[in-house]
Amino acid sequence: MTLALDDIAWHRSVGQLIDALDKPNFWTQLVRLLDQYVPCDSWVALLFSADQHPQVFAECPGIDASPDPLFQDYLRGLYLLDPFYIACREQSRSGLYRLSEVAPEQFELTEYYQRYFRVNVVADEIQFNCQLEGDRTLCLSLGSQQRFSAQQIALLSLIQPWVLGLLRQRLPYETNEVLAASAPAPVQGDWRVQLEASVQQLMGAQLTARELDVGRLMLSGCSSKEIARKLEISIETVKVHKKHMYSKLGIKSQSELFSIFLQAQNA
Repeated sequence: MTLALDDIAWHRSVGQLIDALDKPNFWTQLVRLLDQYVPCDSWVALLFSADQHPQVFAECPGIDASPDPLFQDYLRGLYLLDPFYIACREQSRSGLYRLSEVAPEQFELTEYYQRYFRVNVVADEIQFNCQLEGDRTLCLSLGSQQRFSAQQIALLSLIQPWVLGLLRQRLPYETNEVLAASAPAPVQGDWRVQLEASVQQLMGAQLTARELDVGRLMLSGCSSKEIARKLEISIETVKVHKKHMYSKLGIKSQSELFSIFLQAQNA
């Protein structure tokens, strides 16, 4: 379905969404409208912030309506490897983002992609980011079993101002009860401190903050060159940190590193 600025049905639907801003079915109504123009297979509305795990406001229902264990792993710590989360923390601006724009060079080779993303999202993902005060980002992510076409992305870009405006206006209606029920407890301090303590408990190894940074970026799919650029260090220094980290943990592969990372988030 195409969309023109004079599309009466579109404007009627946006009006209905404005009326539904304070209703429990707002997110479902919004996604159903978007799905008429750009079909998606999965979706989630969540809030990213610097000092908390992601807070989920709404998500597409599962087959049996039971909690998705993989998504629970995401909320506990895998989100730290999410290209969209990393982009939010590095760029901090509103807009429409596509996976291909934010994913690192080696993203599809990572354990995160193989074990989580390919299973939950399958092929492609786009995300509307509404930047808020307090270093928070309200996001609406749409996943698809097929790559979004250039025409679909153009259409989503056209309606982006409407969607971002609706997201911003919706936030006050997300009650404290919803926030408390939909997310794990706040992160206590820097994620590195929490992860370092968990790795120490699990493996008896003490990693430095820089080694943790290098490890997380490796697991997110960044090449040594990308890690060096992000951390403003040399590629050789990246390799040294990787060597020391692997030696301390007694491992030889990223697969083993990912398993330790996953265990540490659940510790």
